[in-house]
Amino acid sequence: MGRALIVINPNSSAAVTRGIDASVEPLRALGTPIRCVTLAEGPPGIETQRQADLTIAPMLDLAVRLEPEALGYVIACFGDPGLHALRDQTARPVVGIQEAAVMAALQLGQRFGVISIRPASVPRHMRSFGAMGVLQRLAGDRALGLGVAQLCDAAVTQQAMIDTGRALRDQDGADVLIMGCAGMAGYREALQEAAGLPVVEPCQAAAAHALGQIALGYAR
Repeated sequence: MGRALIVINPNSSAAVTRGIDASVEPLRALGTPIRCVTLAEGPPGIETQRQADLTIAPMLDLAVRLEPEALGYVIACFGDPGLHALRDQTARPVVGIQEAAVMAALQLGQRFGVISIRPASVPRHMRSFGAMGVLQRLAGDRALGLGVAQLCDAAVTQQAMIDTGRALRDQDGADVLIMGCAGMAGYREALQEAAGLPVVEPCQAAAAHALGQIALGYAR
């Protein structure tokens, strides 16, 4: 198998990985192979800080095994578990989807709003945004109240995302939206059309960022 940008889904849901793979399909036209892999040791969904932290050690082990095939890595969990540890482990580009999504949103609007899965996700997002120094640009972070597994139910999830996106726009003043979970990838177009705002899908943002680093030969 040839070398590729490796996108690691730290949860064990193959359905989420398939959604991530579909979301980055347009970027394959740029010519660099992209391979999406699932962390078998991960939980079915990552909804808390504890779950996120428990994925770090097995994800680092997976990256060691994939290193000969990797041009770079994307960590496809909103919260970027193990981001700095993996950067310590490899000289190849490593991009977290949360960090990349925020960077993209700051270029598309003045105040970004985040659609999270559960309320428990919001505090860990806030810690990350504080560390990134972007809280003044954050309009709000609103939770759907759905788990990762429930995101596959389009009948429930799509309308909940539209309602939440409109609330971030109308009540919080967001002028760009971020989808705060890798499992939301399939709803970007519907949300963007309904909200009338730019919508950043974080796996797309991170893969695009990583491909740029690979093309320019960035390494540490």
